[in-house]
Amino acid sequence: MTSPSTFERLNSWIRQSVTIKLLSIGILILLLLIPASMVENLVQERANTRDQATAEVSAKWGGPQQFTGPVLVVPYRRLERDDKNRLLESTAYACFLPDTLLIKGSLAPERRRRGIYDVVVYSSQLQVQGTFQTASLADWNINPADIRWPEAFVAVGLSDMKGIRNGISLRWDGQSIDFEPGVPSPDVMPFSTAPQFSSLTAEVQHVEKYTSPAEVGVAGTGPATEAMSATVPLPDAAALARKHTFSFSVALNGSSALFFAPLGRETRVQLQAPWPDPSFAGAFLPRQHSVTPQGFQASWRVLHLNRSYPQRWRTADFRPDVDNSAFGARLIVPVDEYQKNMRAAKYALLPISLTFLIFFFVEVLNRKRIHPFQYILVGLGLVIFYVLLLALSEHMSFNAAYALAGLAIIGLVTAYAASIFRQRRLTLITAGVLVLVYGFVFVVLQLQDYALLIGSLGLLLVLATVMYLSRRINWYDTTETPAENSVA
Repeated sequence: MTSPSTFERLNSWIRQSVTIKLLSIGILILLLLIPASMVENLVQERANTRDQATAEVSAKWGGPQQFTGPVLVVPYRRLERDDKNRLLESTAYACFLPDTLLIKGSLAPERRRRGIYDVVVYSSQLQVQGTFQTASLADWNINPADIRWPEAFVAVGLSDMKGIRNGISLRWDGQSIDFEPGVPSPDVMPFSTAPQFSSLTAEVQHVEKYTSPAEVGVAGTGPATEAMSATVPLPDAAALARKHTFSFSVALNGSSALFFAPLGRETRVQLQAPWPDPSFAGAFLPRQHSVTPQGFQASWRVLHLNRSYPQRWRTADFRPDVDNSAFGARLIVPVDEYQKNMRAAKYALLPISLTFLIFFFVEVLNRKRIHPFQYILVGLGLVIFYVLLLALSEHMSFNAAYALAGLAIIGLVTAYAASIFRQRRLTLITAGVLVLVYGFVFVVLQLQDYALLIGSLGLLLVLATVMYLSRRINWYDTTETPAENSVA
């Protein structure tokens, strides 16, 4: 009888070697991580599409609003010498923040549709009142003759001025004065930008509107705040130092969120809306709040000591940034399908690895030959689960989408396993393990505080099971594997 050739012996060893089989499975898993990562990119793309739809509606109605103001501004002439010792004249501004600031707001939210997406917009009514009492120019060594008292004004900033729905009049010490659009210099207003949100995160982001170097102002900040102003009667320094009361009302359109900058020495904000799903965000949480199915009420109280900028400044020296101290409420749609889809896609390695382990143990312990191409088909089916989950979750709740996608993929893989194993017992074991795997991932996705703990315990259980099933495998010669080690 002719002895087998070297090639035949090598081919037989490759076919029988458990080590080669494990290496092949590992390589296939790594290859399947490529389409799994493409699924994450797809989730990101769909989330961006949703954000674009929100931005398109907001551009026509009014974007997320951040209310900044009021600021009392006194212009004065500033003289300085340049590098050639020439005397240059410019206009600078002394800016003062209020001593007390009270804002009462009510929101009337509604949903708008843009394609398959819901966009939350609102109409708001803000009642603003407060006092200026401690304003003074005494310690700034400004020549009294340089102060332009007739040009003193009060400025108020908004993220999106096109959301204003009515004329606005300032009540200054009982006198009515109309606001006009714009301010003489952007530096008279604190640097303030609209709150922005992404479908993939709940964190507040502030995006600058202007990035041109020519628009960069004092302290490296550009004129991001849109503002309006009203000239107020301040005839002299004595009038500036007296207590002044102010009040005005703003009817404002916006979308998604309404934030406030705490400019007062003491700032109080009261907000209410018939919306059952608010998210209180920003630098400060409300001191008191109530959330019911009919809506929410919240109130904030912030002191000037709670923030990092002063009550007054001169534009030649400083311009505060209030974004890090802003706070408010976000009107959310309680559907975070993109966040959960992204988290689910990050767990793609777990179902693929565990499913391949099932097929591996069936192959080793039950003498079933499974071709690498069959592994690839099963792996692609597991990857398609995440695409199906994403598509379904855009039209129904995430939990229902997960159940339908899971049933579809478990049914597909189980049917394919039945055609490979041709044993009912092995097919049922495969289906049961897949149900456990997808059920485990679903539980982890629902958890926030305990996700790491439950995930770690689950992986520990998986490792213990693998160690138990492989305890008597002869890793050098599968032909000696005892029959009693077959999957039970």
